[in-house]
Amino acid sequence: MSWHLFAVFFASTFFISATPGPNMLLAFQYGMNYGVKRTLWTLAGLSLGLFILLLSTLLGLDVISRQSPWLLTIIKAVGAAYLIYLGISSWRDAGDGSLMSDAREMSEEVAAEYSFSGSEDTAGTLQPRSLSSAAVRISPSNVTLFRTGVWVSLSNPKAILFFAAFFPKFINFSAPLWPQYVLLTIGLFLSETIWQIVYTLGGKKLASWLDVGNRLAWLNRGCGIIFIIIAAALLAEVINGFMV
Repeated sequence: MSWHLFAVFFASTFFISATPGPNMLLAFQYGMNYGVKRTLWTLAGLSLGLFILLLSTLLGLDVISRQSPWLLTIIKAVGAAYLIYLGISSWRDAGDGSLMSDAREMSEEVAAEYSFSGSEDTAGTLQPRSLSSAAVRISPSNVTLFRTGVWVSLSNPKAILFFAAFFPKFINFSAPLWPQYVLLTIGLFLSETIWQIVYTLGGKKLASWLDVGNRLAWLNRGCGIIFIIIAAALLAEVINGFMV
């Protein structure tokens, strides 16, 4: 992988990671509720969950690229379609709701997972919006904070679809794969970690800034444009493969 391609990958993931998805919303709300030091346990859990999803995706791409190259072409085509869908959805849904309220709902949903039966260590059925915001003020243990981060990260199986759609554009499957995987993993984790810390440290100020006017909407629309550009590049690769 060239450093130019890595720079494009990092810039794309850095911009996309800035959007307030489940991981960022959890870091934001827990940073306000429990403080930065204790939320680091949650960030560690989020990172572990993300690593498990990412490793599963890369191992799958590795096996497919060696044993079924034709299937890799299908994955690129389907991935391009999925990225186009994400791009259109990001553009159409931009600006729906408030970042502050979204974070509060996320925190309540997580609290419901561990408070369903009145015990911190007993997980019940997820009940969105079933608890008051006061419930999340109950200080959980560090183990629970870590476990919550892992659970939230792994509970988003769409991440695997996204990785499978997004990563092939930046991988040269004719070159050694694992050095590229290491670089991509470092780039992704650096982007995610930076924004998780930003949301944890200054989440309230960032949320207030994004909730002004159409700032959050344009952030989502920018991500939508990135998705569509990468999808177009993937489709171009697929078409060129058939023409060779």
